[in-house]
Amino acid sequence: MSTATENGVGGSRSTSGEKTYKKTTSSALKGAIQLGIGYTVGNLTSKPDRDVLMQDFYVVESVFLPSEGSNLTPAHHYPDFRFKTYAPLAFRYFRELFGIKPDDYLYSICKEPLIELSNPGASGSLFYLTSDDEFIIKTVQHKEAEFLQKLLPGYYMNLNQNPRTLLPKFYGLYCVQSGGMNIRLVVMNNVLPRSVKMHYKYDLKGSTYKRRANRKEREKACPTYKDLDFQDMHDGLYFDTETYNALMKTLQRDCRVLESFKIMDYSLLLGVHVLDQSVKDGDIAEACGDGKRPVAQKVLYSTAMESIQGDGKAGEALTTDDTMGGIPAKTHKDERLLIFLGIIDILQSYRFIKKLEHSWKALVYDGDSVSVHRPSFYANRFLKFMSSTVFRKIQTIRPSPSKRTRNSIPALKSSSQEILSSPSEDGIEERKDRLSGTRSLASLDGRAFYEAGSMATTISSSSLYTTQQCLEANPKQRDELATSSTFTLEDSAICLTPEQITLDMDRDDGSVLDVYL
Repeated sequence: MSTATENGVGGSRSTSGEKTYKKTTSSALKGAIQLGIGYTVGNLTSKPDRDVLMQDFYVVESVFLPSEGSNLTPAHHYPDFRFKTYAPLAFRYFRELFGIKPDDYLYSICKEPLIELSNPGASGSLFYLTSDDEFIIKTVQHKEAEFLQKLLPGYYMNLNQNPRTLLPKFYGLYCVQSGGMNIRLVVMNNVLPRSVKMHYKYDLKGSTYKRRANRKEREKACPTYKDLDFQDMHDGLYFDTETYNALMKTLQRDCRVLESFKIMDYSLLLGVHVLDQSVKDGDIAEACGDGKRPVAQKVLYSTAMESIQGDGKAGEALTTDDTMGGIPAKTHKDERLLIFLGIIDILQSYRFIKKLEHSWKALVYDGDSVSVHRPSFYANRFLKFMSSTVFRKIQTIRPSPSKRTRNSIPALKSSSQEILSSPSEDGIEERKDRLSGTRSLASLDGRAFYEAGSMATTISSSSLYTTQQCLEANPKQRDELATSSTFTLEDSAICLTPEQITLDMDRDDGSVLDVYL
């Protein structure tokens, strides 16, 4: 069984050098997890399927597993322990929603030893990974387990409305009682597959106070960097417009859900795989841990691409053994990337102790820069950081507006020429009648006015010059026009003073006629 080389904050070493957690060795804890989940899931198959009721969220089942075995439980070589299962029917529904069959769930957790991961955070939690890369098992504190149990009805409603989310997918909540200690565990989806090497890994909150990886973390083979490190190492991650909009829409929806539950201090776990660097180094399939290459994840909506796609077609097409469901992206230097991400640590509510922590930090530091903050402010700051600093949209090249204007001028000219081209004698007589009928509209104080029927009409100098030629052919009509103050064109009217008509009729420079509004 694999053990971590780094010692977690909440753990210690036994005399044999094995890591312990609450006086329980890591090997004993992993064995108890596999035995307890194997029993409770197998026992659950005998219960008929039915709708989830409100009381199902608060049910706790318990079974005692002595080392010598019993009529219901097998014998084992670990210390005696009691195994509790919280809301078994509700979590069975969640697993079915994500396409997890009971046999597959047991096969993933119980077939091979669990892999222990090093803990990059300050919570002191232990992390175990199943050998097929599907599930993460994390130890949680009593308050976090209690909060998750209270959260289950709302979580149930949110998953029914939208199973495609970047929020953690919870598949089970358990408790191991051994040596007088309670060790609570939660089973979740695995965000970062081991089959794809993560060249960069980040824990992002959108805050700046103490958001830089310490020296001990940087010395690890696969360090987890933080917000300030990201700004130093990257100039944003660039996505195409459709992917960027889908990603930000998913984040906004998830943050609204967390804000409604008064949840804060969550993080975005971000893994960056550089495709060009992998091809160069020849380590496409090299894992960051033990080097094993598991098969692609089978749980529905578990990959990053599936979590942000609306219809799932594009996400399913990209979930291959090479991409493992990563989201394609680029750097500002046009390097090709695969992005893996998910929201983690959502079991922190803005309780009294958190309010005290924020108040104390706000007195010493900038209150807006610390990670602990009220849920609404935290969500807005989180989204602003993700949309402007971390994720960016690739700008598409559009045609210049000046080019569009130049291209449209010939069309306008040709259309106006077609309207007023080659007037016949009947047209001249008709125009004469219109001019005669408008003599009653005399010039108001010598100023011109423009009257449009539906919309403004653009007149080019070529069309006006054509009209001028027609009037020169008929001097009598020109004399009548000189005494008139109105010139009517189709459904519009341009009213000019006699002085302006005479002046513009004499001009032959092809310029556009000035119209005074």
